[in-house]
Order: sequence, then C-alpha cells, then structure tokens
Amino acid sequence: MTIARLADLADPALAPRLVVKVGSSLLVDKQGQPRRAWLQGLVAELAAARARGQQVIVVSSGAIALGSRRLGMKGGGRASLADAQAAAAVGQIALAGLWADLLGAHDLAAAQILLTLEDLENRPTYLNATATLGRLLDAGAVPIINENDSVATQEIRFGDNDRLAARVAQAAGASAVILLSDVDGLYDRNPRDPGAIRIETVQGITPEVYAMADGGSASGMGSGGMTSKLQAAEMAGLAGIALTIGSGLVDAPLARVIDRGVGTLFLPVRKAGAMKAWLGGRLRLKGSLVIDDGAEQALARGGSLLAAGITAVEGDFARGDLVAIRRKDGALLGKGLAEYDAPACHQLQGRPTSEHQAILGYAPRSAVVHRDQLVLL
Repeated sequence: MTIARLADLADPALAPRLVVKVGSSLLVDKQGQPRRAWLQGLVAELAAARARGQQVIVVSSGAIALGSRRLGMKGGGRASLADAQAAAAVGQIALAGLWADLLGAHDLAAAQILLTLEDLENRPTYLNATATLGRLLDAGAVPIINENDSVATQEIRFGDNDRLAARVAQAAGASAVILLSDVDGLYDRNPRDPGAIRIETVQGITPEVYAMADGGSASGMGSGGMTSKLQAAEMAGLAGIALTIGSGLVDAPLARVIDRGVGTLFLPVRKAGAMKAWLGGRLRLKGSLVIDDGAEQALARGGSLLAAGITAVEGDFARGDLVAIRRKDGALLGKGLAEYDAPACHQLQGRPTSEHQAILGYAPRSAVVHRDQLVLL
C-alpha cells in the first residue's frame, strides 16, 4: 500500500515518518516576533501525530527573521550576505529555544541539526546525517532542521527550505513531506487570477506542471516560491516520497490539509535506489554532456552513456564530478558521475569505443557515465 490521498498522511502504516516544513512567514510576524499561538497549535498537531505512532521531523525557517529583529537590521536581515549570516547566528538560538519550549510542553525532546548544501551533496556526510536522524527518531526526539545560514554562501546553499525538506526526507527515509507555506497548493495559474483552479493531485513533474508555477514568495519574507516547491516534489518523488503543499495561514494547518483535503498531493512516479535518489537530489552540477537521440534511447533501456552518443561537452569538471545529461534542446534528462574529466570527454565525444585507447593512450573505461552512477529524471 502507498499514499494515494491526503487523508493517508495520518495513517502510521502508510506514512510512518513525516517531514513538515514551516516557512518564515508562518513562524514570524511582520514585526519579527514569533507567532507563538499559531505554533502552539501546530506543535499540538505534531504531538498528536507522534501519539498515533508517526515519527516527525521539522524543517523550520525563521532564524534570519528572528535574528534581524534582535539586531535591529533593516530589510529583514537580507540586505546583504553578511547581514543574513549574522542574523542567522543570533536567530538560531532563539529558534531552537522556541521549538524546545513548545515541544517540551508535550514532553517531546527537540534536537537541532544545521545543514549546508555541501553536507548533503557529499556522500559520507549525507550518510552521517542519515544515521543521526535515524538515531534521534528512534530515541523519541523531534529533529528541528534548518540550513546553516551562518556559514552558507550564495554559491553553496540550498537557498530555500523546500528543497532542503525534500533532501532531508531522502536522508531520513521519510514517507511524505508536508510543505506549509503561504499558499494552499498548486494552481493551474497564478492563484490571484480569477478562475484559478487548485490542482488536487499531481503524478510526475512535467514541463507543463512547471509552467503553472509563479516565481516568488508571496510574503517577501521567505526565499522560496512555487518553483522551488515543484523542485522539492521532483526530488522527493525520485526517492518514492509523496509531497504535499498546504497553507499554514490557518489554525491547525495539518488538519486542514489531511482531514479537509485542502492542498496538492504530489505522488511519486517511481522509486530509485538509495544511491540514485541521492544523485538525483544533488544540486551542484559541474558540467553537461549533450547527447543524441540514439544515446537517449539507450539510456531509457537501462544502458550506460557511451562517448559515441555525446554531441557536446560543457563546463570544466574532473573525473567523479556530477554532470548533467541533456538533450539537444538543452532539456535536463538526467545526472551522473563522469568517468573522465572534461578534456578527455572532448577528445572522446562522438567517437566509437574501439578508438578510445588510441586517443587516450591508456585502457579506456567502459563508459563515460556508467548506468550504476546515473539517474534519469
């Protein structure tokens, strides 16, 4: 049995482990103060989920907003990278204390984990995070996770907690992700437009689904928009994880999503193995390999990427780096670990395997990207 409707998110048999993401505009008001009464209601819902046998992880925004108020910063702490890093350093203390206090009222222990993009892009630290999350949940704690904004840079960061939530769900082996935000789901157009219709269920993220997205965060306080939520759904789906978008602009938001069915449920279309799900969720691509139709068909049949099917090599990457595999029109087809660096790929592109040893001067590898180190999206 698998999750098929929003009501299934309350079933411990179908959703034994949940990730709930809370956006900045929900946690902090316009004056930079915690929305404590609303949070008390949400925590009561999380405690109820625990009581019925579900494990819960919270991905919480709000550190920058809380810290900027305490430091008296203009622009909500986002005027510069230095402001954001400083505000986050102060705000994380307040944020952790807030969650610890509220969960403690239900006799639940809060555990803080701060992550950077690099922590989850690197395989050993990703596995360390997996082990830590598992142990905390088994011990009865509620992990409270946020991006480590005090050390993250603009070049090396998730940039929003939607994708972080999906990545954490992969690492934790979660069944579902619930993104609470300032919208109550995906609409077929901008929800402010007259006649906009909320989509109840989506199976597979297609270009047509992305075309429905509206770019920004409505509150101006957070960093994500609908596009980042769709990217999160795509990442979660690759690991066989369902993802839901629901509004947190109400009291008891989980009940509105689960009991009343107000939200959009994204169903995974397939489940990749753990290694391939990790590859598919990685965000830092070092280059691209553009392939022809024959190579695309071979990949669809489960084959490796051979040099003969490569029509262009883009970027400067080393052996073992993650590269994009793209169609001729630039559309992203998949991701994989390169078996050669960029100069060698330039030498080999379009050439049959029988010529590789003469070109390279050494015994060639079996493929440019081996099927075991490649995931199609």
